[in-house]
Amino acid sequence: MEILWVLIALVMLGVVMSSFLRRRSGAVGLVPPGHPDAADPANYGFAREEELDVRMPGPDQDLLDVLDLVQRTQDHRAAQQLLAGTDAGSELRWQRVQAFAGAASLELRQRPGGAGEAPGGQWLRVWRTEAPKDAGGAAVHAEFLVQQAWRTATPGTDEFRIIMEEAREACGEAALLAPGDPVPYIVELSVARGLGYSREDFEQVWLRILDRAPSHMGAHLAALHYWCEKWHGSRQQAHEFAEAAAARAPQGSLLAAMPLFAVFEHLPEVNLVSGFYQSEVVTRAIHGALHAVHSARPDDPMLAHVRHLLVFFLVRSERWAEAMSQLVHVDGHVGALPWTLSADPAAEFAVYRALAVAGYEANGGSPATLPH
Repeated sequence: MEILWVLIALVMLGVVMSSFLRRRSGAVGLVPPGHPDAADPANYGFAREEELDVRMPGPDQDLLDVLDLVQRTQDHRAAQQLLAGTDAGSELRWQRVQAFAGAASLELRQRPGGAGEAPGGQWLRVWRTEAPKDAGGAAVHAEFLVQQAWRTATPGTDEFRIIMEEAREACGEAALLAPGDPVPYIVELSVARGLGYSREDFEQVWLRILDRAPSHMGAHLAALHYWCEKWHGSRQQAHEFAEAAAARAPQGSLLAAMPLFAVFEHLPEVNLVSGFYQSEVVTRAIHGALHAVHSARPDDPMLAHVRHLLVFFLVRSERWAEAMSQLVHVDGHVGALPWTLSADPAAEFAVYRALAVAGYEANGGSPATLPH
């Protein structure tokens, strides 16, 4: 009987996958490169898979130039200057703090040191030593500790808690150095999730962020994790948080896309419901995100984040032309959800892009008909 249930489960899984990779009318699927029926993303000017940048969701040439200089010379001063010139309450500052912390964390992972070799990310240690009162360096250090905890330790273990407690202290130091800066408190949202802050303590951190940057999209995304079912909230609480943020979003704010992120955070691991991605809940969240994208400033640093998630949902919903319209804007960078959850973000993105191209062409689309 157990074997029978396994066979039934495999058949159902096969049905789910085939419905995703094939249109109901027939003919969208993945075929090997070089196949006569293969749709070639290069025909649309899209980057080759090996050229996709996994570090960021969208372009920030100033950041890339500085990262290259810092990692090549191990001199932190260019990073310090860039953050000092970036508005404290902006989404861009938060993204750059994350990028510098991530670069240092990755360096340390690749070069842990020992046997006479200096550990990777030494430039961040020097930054904190030489400029202990620099708010940018303090914020990067706090975020570095948070990323180290999530990457190197298991939540719930003593090692994880020790690193997170150190990160909490670092957040406090960074906040004292820049009283009006929301970034130290945004970093602490991840600490709150990891250490399991009480609702009251979490709300205190959240209120400090709202006092400084009430429409900060990055902060809302960080807070959403706390309210998710897999952490310290529930599906209902996460959706209520996202809906409330969307309802109070000012004109042009990407907060209207928050419900789509809440839907993503609670996707079933295996979806056995026909038409789930055409359901009212998903469709409404997609429309809210599309409206946010169309209303946002073209230079909004969070715009690429929303577009990447839209690609995921639009492909799954078989809305090929709309998916292609988003791909035109984000192709080349894949450092965003949902791709970063994969062991190979570039490959994951490339699969969805190929499906979008194939579906678009199966419905009469071509490079000539795709608006840019």
